[in-house]
Amino acid sequence: MDEMLATDATRSPFCDGREESPLGSKAESSEGSARYRQQIVWRNVVLMTLLHVGAVYSLCLIPKAQLLTLIWAYLCFLMTALGVTAGAHRLWSHRSYKAKLPLRMFLAAANSMAFQNDIFEWCRDHRVHHKYSETDADPHNACRGFFFSHIGWLFVRKHRDVIEKGRKLDFTDLLDDPVVRFQRKYYKSSVVLMCFVIPTLVPWYIWGESLWNSYFLASILRYTVSLNVTWLVNSAAHMYGNRPYDKYISPRQNAFVTLGAIGEGFHNYHHTFPFDYSASELGLKFNPTTWFIDFMFWLGLVTDRKQAPKEMILARKERTGDGSA
Repeated sequence: MDEMLATDATRSPFCDGREESPLGSKAESSEGSARYRQQIVWRNVVLMTLLHVGAVYSLCLIPKAQLLTLIWAYLCFLMTALGVTAGAHRLWSHRSYKAKLPLRMFLAAANSMAFQNDIFEWCRDHRVHHKYSETDADPHNACRGFFFSHIGWLFVRKHRDVIEKGRKLDFTDLLDDPVVRFQRKYYKSSVVLMCFVIPTLVPWYIWGESLWNSYFLASILRYTVSLNVTWLVNSAAHMYGNRPYDKYISPRQNAFVTLGAIGEGFHNYHHTFPFDYSASELGLKFNPTTWFIDFMFWLGLVTDRKQAPKEMILARKERTGDGSA
């Protein structure tokens, strides 16, 4: 357990601990005051660039691929998204509902397919993001602009405030979960299997799609799209949209992000009521992640769904909302 904590708030996709050292450098601003400079992680820059070039090339393969392959790629995208939204986000980061072992195992596998860091690291960064939102301790601080909050934060070593504040939070609940520990221990192997091998081999083996098309469409394109959809929650949903629940915070209600991120775009609501399993006011429009959790509840795999009372929501709207809803 101590070893798991020692790896600390240091890594991002494609990084190892050495690249995310808490040490930084200082530089003088034009006003002469010291400011913190984060060092660029060039390996991340190169790999992410190649990934996106591969995704653009993948678009050219769509007309040549079988329809079943495109459907499979979309199903893999949905599973990937659920591993983040229903798994790492609403279950493990916010404890907004409880899931029985079979569902936790499925969500952990789906999270490995997402390849956005293991559950422990994802939740650690997300809890720091909520507690210190839009400050230097926020891993993807939207006050630093769209590019930084979308992808730029992965191109630099973490700000020392992110690391220092992250060390002070309690992650006992995550370390006590054997599913989280298992996924963390075997994360690299599970990513290779879930993110690349299975999505590529299924179309090739079952309906005779070429390995080339399978790899670029079901793995590269699907992975790149899922990354950008998740990043839009950090960027667009913190900059564009209305704020009916709290006009004093940055997160917004963004319908475009909601469509792509299967229900995660009701971001002003979520940051106002982070404990709510629906991450939106019940009855609001398009929220497939909530539908999935409700279906799992019907199957008996989910219990203790937490919700914000209607009276609390209305009172908060009246007190701090921008009047848009």
